[in-house]
Amino acid sequence: MGITLKSPAEIDAMRVAGRLASEVLDFLTPHVMPGVTTLQIDTLAHDYMVNVQGTTPATLNYSPPGYPPYPASLCTSVNHEVCHGIPAERPLKNGDIVNIDVTVITKDGWHGDNSRMFVVGEGSIAARRLCALTFEAMWKGIVKVKPGARLGDVGHAIQLFAENSGFSVVREFCGHGIGQRFHEEPQVLHYGRPGTLEELVPGMVFTIEPMINAGRRDIREDRKGGHYDGWTIVTKDRSLSAQWEHTVVVTETGYEVLTVSAGSPPAPAFATAGYGTPVAVAA
Repeated sequence: MGITLKSPAEIDAMRVAGRLASEVLDFLTPHVMPGVTTLQIDTLAHDYMVNVQGTTPATLNYSPPGYPPYPASLCTSVNHEVCHGIPAERPLKNGDIVNIDVTVITKDGWHGDNSRMFVVGEGSIAARRLCALTFEAMWKGIVKVKPGARLGDVGHAIQLFAENSGFSVVREFCGHGIGQRFHEEPQVLHYGRPGTLEELVPGMVFTIEPMINAGRRDIREDRKGGHYDGWTIVTKDRSLSAQWEHTVVVTETGYEVLTVSAGSPPAPAFATAGYGTPVAVAA
């Protein structure tokens, strides 16, 4: 199936979905602390989505071809976990880093998808640097979004910034189109060559969600208790990994970030000086 362009009314609906997804992360922020388990975070998120927002957790029982049903309402990827970490009874420790990835489905069927990094307690300088520079890497890609640009421009900007910072970019997972389906075309690579891949046109909606490793880019499935859970991906060298994610729409003049709420981290200074609509500054 090809790329579906969203109408102004559909973009309005996705703007609502994006805000709701971001507000889940706002709600969870004060709960991410030493001693709290990722399963407790999942329970809090599920209750907030279902009972407060009236949304549905998109990940719960999600089962694309080749995967078992995902058993939780969000993903929590801790330290060397790259993505799709399943919430568990493991308490977070001081110094951990954790990515929390939330996707909601609104009552009218639109998806909002975003993730943020959290440093638990006092993180090391290296861990904080990785999280901060991964946030900037995501934004290096976002600011390339405008009509006439190509997806290769987005991926190249992310790769160049990450590798010049001494990090590596995971290549096996990518961003994706999104709408009334969780995953649509196009695939949004976080590496590549400028001037290649699909041309961006107004109405395209997709996620930009780079996974950046402190060590080598190689990954593998995680093995716990002698078996694979079918979802959790880790770095092969057990180096730290970080990820940030926003959903964006291509506008007539640039981009708009849809996953915005009162608690959204402010855009970097370089993102506020260019075209497009920068993410809202936290209240």
